[in-house]
Amino acid sequence: MNDRNYQKDLLGLAHLGQKGRAVTLEENMQYSLIKEDISLPVAVVKQSSLQNNLQWMQRFADHHHVQLAPHSKTSMTPDFIQQQLENGAWGVTVATPIQAEVAALAGAKNIIMANQLVGKANMALVANLIEQFDVDFYCCADSMINLDQLDSFFAQTSHTLNVLLERGVQGGRCGCRSGEELLELADAMQGMSSLKLAGIEVYEGVIQGPNQEQLIREFLNDTLALVQTLSNDNLINDKPIITGAGSAWYDVVAECFSNLTHATAIIRPGCYAIHDTGIYLDAQSKVMSRAQANSGYACELGGDLESSLEIWAYVISRPEPTKAIVGMGKRDVAFDAGLPIAERAYSNGKPISVAGITSTDVMDQHTFIEVDAENDIQVGDMIAFSTSHPCLTFDKWRHIAVCDDEFMVTHWVETCF
Repeated sequence: MNDRNYQKDLLGLAHLGQKGRAVTLEENMQYSLIKEDISLPVAVVKQSSLQNNLQWMQRFADHHHVQLAPHSKTSMTPDFIQQQLENGAWGVTVATPIQAEVAALAGAKNIIMANQLVGKANMALVANLIEQFDVDFYCCADSMINLDQLDSFFAQTSHTLNVLLERGVQGGRCGCRSGEELLELADAMQGMSSLKLAGIEVYEGVIQGPNQEQLIREFLNDTLALVQTLSNDNLINDKPIITGAGSAWYDVVAECFSNLTHATAIIRPGCYAIHDTGIYLDAQSKVMSRAQANSGYACELGGDLESSLEIWAYVISRPEPTKAIVGMGKRDVAFDAGLPIAERAYSNGKPISVAGITSTDVMDQHTFIEVDAENDIQVGDMIAFSTSHPCLTFDKWRHIAVCDDEFMVTHWVETCF
């Protein structure tokens, strides 16, 4: 998956960076975004910011003595998964069996599918994955019907499937709505020889209401008590897993699960690696605020997460004094959680001001921007945009450019959606 030795006849087109083309860079060559060596629009990740984020979150997890299994659905990029593992991640979280296959190909040996495994073809894929890659695979379940289906299928294989019982909340997503329901499933699993109860999985991000943090802490503490009950009642033999945490409340989950001796605690934030200037910047700001209020470790770490993803595009029209059109649209950038934000602009290789530039609307291939009448940005100038919700930008691109701090593209990485 990380082989960049593509056919020689593609090398001459490598710098174009088109979405559907297998791209690479000619050996020992680099291409400048600022000098217009790359065809735009293009999605770009700054390597230094990515590395900062990977190290920051790994240090955070290590301090709390929790394992890190980042959710790979954000980028679905094997190169970035490999970097997370190299920085110390215990494993990888995925949402589907296909994503699990990508994680295994990227080198993950511990894979949590934070979702229900349903369907014979999906079960067959997982069975093959376990056999071919010798991975420790974990999926979720929250019903007797699903457990019976899984036990029936895996009884026909030579593998025992690790199952995490999912605990949910009323009105939320998947998961048992009560502790009693979860314990009943755990008891029923004792007679299912093809399944192994591995622990409990939660997703706290769906919990809403006044005093949200308090509600989340109560939910997590109740879950810890359920894990202890599983052990006390001999419903689980090995050291159980307890896992939670998306990218918004990972600090609270890590604090609640910190320094456990009777269980293995795993957090699963995903968007931290790429980060953004929208909803995850807001979420991280709240993490830092909670740390400041409660002397949390996030403030002691030094530094912070950095937005590493940008979309570069040309101004293609300025039809009105206060309006310009950029050659970038819904096919290129996320728009569900806020419109792209102009961070920098260049004209003939020189930086120009983005003051007074605001995105106002996005169509399939066009972004409308409002500009101050005195701003002289013109057709052919380049704008680098940051974005909100990186998940929905990554899945629009088959290849992502990786650049250094001087915005020289050093290599390309492949996404696997």
